[in-house]
Amino acid sequence: MLSVISPAKTLDFETPSTTEDVSHPDFLDQSAALIDILRDYSPQRLSELMGISDKLAGLNAARFAEWERPFTLDNAKPAAQAFQGDVYTGLEADTFSAADNRFAQQHLRILSGLYGLLRPLDLIQPYRLEMGTRLSNPSGKDLYAYWQPVLADALTAALDESGSKVLVNLASNEYFKAVDAKRLDARILTPVFKDEKNGTFKIISFYAKKARGLMSAWIIRERINTPEALKAFDVAGYRFDAAASAGDTLVFTRREADR
Repeated sequence: MLSVISPAKTLDFETPSTTEDVSHPDFLDQSAALIDILRDYSPQRLSELMGISDKLAGLNAARFAEWERPFTLDNAKPAAQAFQGDVYTGLEADTFSAADNRFAQQHLRILSGLYGLLRPLDLIQPYRLEMGTRLSNPSGKDLYAYWQPVLADALTAALDESGSKVLVNLASNEYFKAVDAKRLDARILTPVFKDEKNGTFKIISFYAKKARGLMSAWIIRERINTPEALKAFDVAGYRFDAAASAGDTLVFTRREADR
């Protein structure tokens, strides 16, 4: 069974990695080609392209200018520890044991606008490039055109490595749209996390993002590898709600009193 999650805008390259057992992204040549395109953008154009402030645009223009190979622990960091934000607060990859990291390498992938598809221990350098960015490139008008031709095959190979033709989609819609799901030889499970508010269960973005990370970490620590076992997820007050679930959409709910 393989899980996929989204990256994060917030990064931490100040805290040292907790492991020296690292790997390298499979699509660095494609990443380098995007970097070459982005280096032609002024900070003002980056601001317009990404819808970010002038300050952030200047920061990312500098990041693109400094991006270079080879990646080492001196200039890069494992992806799962470099990304911060709600999903990664739940994931807590820096607390994984060596055995957890080995399992995660086979059973977790991170979708990325710059790197395409990452394993948790793949080294990355600082960047900001969301999958929904309309960056014109040789493959088309945006990053979906750039990455769709390769992601389905890469995920199929990762599914084979995981030992199960089941994909757990814990990514956001923006990122999972980059995957041509029809080309995947896999059953796709989509967990949905709902929290009680004023007596009604609904998706609350902050909690749902963290829950995706919590489930990813739980799958890794508990070595979960079957759809049925996934329903036993009971972290931070969430419980499987069979009545609210339908088909391959698995709903997990949490009462307000359990938060």
